[in-house]
Amino acid sequence: MDHSIKSLTLTALLALLCGFAGAAAWSYSGLADARTKTYLLENPDILPQMADAYQLQQSAERMAGLTGEMNQGFPGAILGNPNGSKVLVEFTDYNCPYCQKSHADVTRLAQSDPDLKIIIREWPIFQGSDLAARMALAAAKQGKFAAFHEAMFRLAPANPESVNAAAQAAGLDMEQAQADGRAADVEAELVRNASLAQRIGFTGTPSWVAGDQAFEGAVGFEALKQAADASVE
Repeated sequence: MDHSIKSLTLTALLALLCGFAGAAAWSYSGLADARTKTYLLENPDILPQMADAYQLQQSAERMAGLTGEMNQGFPGAILGNPNGSKVLVEFTDYNCPYCQKSHADVTRLAQSDPDLKIIIREWPIFQGSDLAARMALAAAKQGKFAAFHEAMFRLAPANPESVNAAAQAAGLDMEQAQADGRAADVEAELVRNASLAQRIGFTGTPSWVAGDQAFEGAVGFEALKQAADASVE
């Protein structure tokens, strides 16, 4: 969990506890307030546990009703096994340094688990990354998404020159790709991804969905593997 998010969550939980304690104090002459304070001082480890449980609950509530839509990605924009029963969804941006950092973890996951499907949702929020996102979806139409995805991260940052180089490295039909990048279905996919991210409450990339879990950040291989292992489509 992101440190700032956890801090905010802990603050909220403390406020709730103080609110409960305050109500109890009104009724019990401050005894409940004192007992709550004493218990928290004697058991400080409970707050991170409460924060984690609260985050999981909030994540499940945000994901309610979205799983089916979330797991229907853009045709071809998939890494790993397209028919895998485990599903990990990544919202990514080619100009995001944390996406760049996570790319090796995602590649390792795809290579190490033959039952894992990784759905890539292009969410270009950094300056200059829109062109790369459109070209990636155009590559998906030609069945060459994985090759473009790999080349684009290798040649990043995304700009017209690097996007063109990545497309050529992936072996795209450039004329077709340029037309596809402007097509209505590509435009609709980018709008859909931005809408889904907003509905879930994501604030940046990379962001992840696995089953009813939704989380953000470059969390590392083990955390991604754990989330993916708990997700079965």
